[in-house]
Amino acid sequence: MRILHLANHCDEVGNGIMNVAVDVACRQADLGHRLAFASAGGAYVELLRRYQVEHFLIPQPWRRPLKLTAGAFALRRLIRQFTPDIVHAHMMTGAVLARLVRGAARYGLVTTVHNEWQRSAVLMGVGDRVIAVSEQVRDQMQRRGIPARKLGVVRNATLGSPRRPPLPASVGQPLLQRPALVSIAGMFFRKGVAELIEAFATIVSERHTDAILYLIGDGPDRPAFEKLASSYRVRDRIRFVGFVRDPRPYLAEADVFVLASRADPSPLVIPEAREAGCAIVATAVGGIPEALENGEAGILVPPHDSQSLAAAIDRLLAHPEQRAEWQRRSRSNLGWLHLDRAVDETLAIYDEARKCQSRLAANASGGEPEWR
Repeated sequence: MRILHLANHCDEVGNGIMNVAVDVACRQADLGHRLAFASAGGAYVELLRRYQVEHFLIPQPWRRPLKLTAGAFALRRLIRQFTPDIVHAHMMTGAVLARLVRGAARYGLVTTVHNEWQRSAVLMGVGDRVIAVSEQVRDQMQRRGIPARKLGVVRNATLGSPRRPPLPASVGQPLLQRPALVSIAGMFFRKGVAELIEAFATIVSERHTDAILYLIGDGPDRPAFEKLASSYRVRDRIRFVGFVRDPRPYLAEADVFVLASRADPSPLVIPEAREAGCAIVATAVGGIPEALENGEAGILVPPHDSQSLAAAIDRLLAHPEQRAEWQRRSRSNLGWLHLDRAVDETLAIYDEARKCQSRLAANASGGEPEWR
């Protein structure tokens, strides 16, 4: 099969959408499919090329109409040159462009909805088939008007990612001071970082005076979180680490991993934290309960609730036997979180999109079309 992936960029900046797109493209190439990736470029271009995925520089800046028009013409030329069977758009701009330039071309258009809370997410419905990254995202997009027959669920999976080569055996001094709480999230208010800081201040003030909170990630709201942290007496125990390309060493040493999101469709860090055997506390929003098997593999608490968050963290720090049990449960039943499962399900949806286009072509021509 000839598959063309579309994204705004392919930069290594902790963007989950980009990480999913790159993982899927590399693994599909491994399976013998012919792959191309069109974007404005970035650090992942070299990784794509190592996996024999051709990269084409096609900027898709939706806020700049003239450049977007140039991008549309470049995409049309690429489609004529590459003749894909499937175009898979991971972001709104690529989805709309791929639909606009299709014309008489017979590729199936597949889109993936990651951030269903964005208004523009409904535009992903232009696809012949639409992938939702969790059941919650599928249900939400159906309520927003995308027909159920178009929607399929492929939960995010990162284990075995080509972006994550095996880690060398750890040597030297420990990375973290213990007991260590670790959170890996973009510095956005929707990630619940403010609630986590408040919860941490509570448990340190009351009981766990030696605990350290490591906040790994970057984003536009980081200055606000730093200001909030500085308002507490425990500010010297809150460490803003910034963006880390491979956070697995932090997860390996974490006593508790915490994700306090207010909204999160299918965070990639949950499978990584489970693989590391972390005891996990996370909010029951978006696709997080699905990734934690509805509380079987991690403790779920309500969002926007720093008191419940603090209570769950406190129990794990205060009771090592409970923490050990949640570590065991976290790393159990990991097979379904492997990338191969997600790729197989994605390819099955591609087949549905091709059949859809085949039927349309047959209806238009009065006969059965021939595939390349």
